[in-house]
Amino acid sequence: MATSIRLVGTDDDSGKQTASQTGAAMRELAYTEIKRRIISCEFRPGEPLNEAQVATMLGLGRTPVHQALHRLEVEGLVSIMPRKGVLVTPLSLNEVLDMIEVRATNEVLCATLACERGHDSDFKAMRDIVDRSPPLIAGRDIPALASLDLKFHTAMSAASRNRVLAELLRGLHEKQARFWFLSLSDPQHLENVYQEHLEIVDALERRDVPAVREAVRTHIDEFRKNIIRTL
Repeated sequence: MATSIRLVGTDDDSGKQTASQTGAAMRELAYTEIKRRIISCEFRPGEPLNEAQVATMLGLGRTPVHQALHRLEVEGLVSIMPRKGVLVTPLSLNEVLDMIEVRATNEVLCATLACERGHDSDFKAMRDIVDRSPPLIAGRDIPALASLDLKFHTAMSAASRNRVLAELLRGLHEKQARFWFLSLSDPQHLENVYQEHLEIVDALERRDVPAVREAVRTHIDEFRKNIIRTL
């Protein structure tokens, strides 16, 4: 005779846990997908968003979409206006320049610490990321290049062995991502970013602190110049 084994809780508890887990998964999916579309400028800066239409687009209910939009409002990616609806936050040149100032100071520190504390395996991981760039540049695959850029800087942050600094820089990179997508509309800038990343990795592998600090400063300053030209 077959035996049914229930591992945790009662049947009612199991049902409640499953419903709760499903709701959490739907909220996270809605948040991830809406954020991705905002960062990639699929949802354009200043564009109004209709909750019902977004829910239909994602194949989700309105509740997880509603909750995701409120979470994104806290992150500054959307504005929710009573009786007027939801608006993707417009891009602000002053805002991105402020972020670049903060990033410049902290990313130079991050590179310095990575140079001093990083393992050879950290630098190999960064070089492997950079080496994936050329075919993506040739194919003008902007989303993939944006993902690689975040992975590159995340890997350098990990090499710094400073979690607080890594978290700060990750937040700045995510907030700047929309500007990054716009800046990469220039084909020459794609190639420049690749070369700048190579120079950073070369300096890290040599454990040349002055060189890596200068390479990071140049990388961020070129981003600043391109953003000013783009906006």
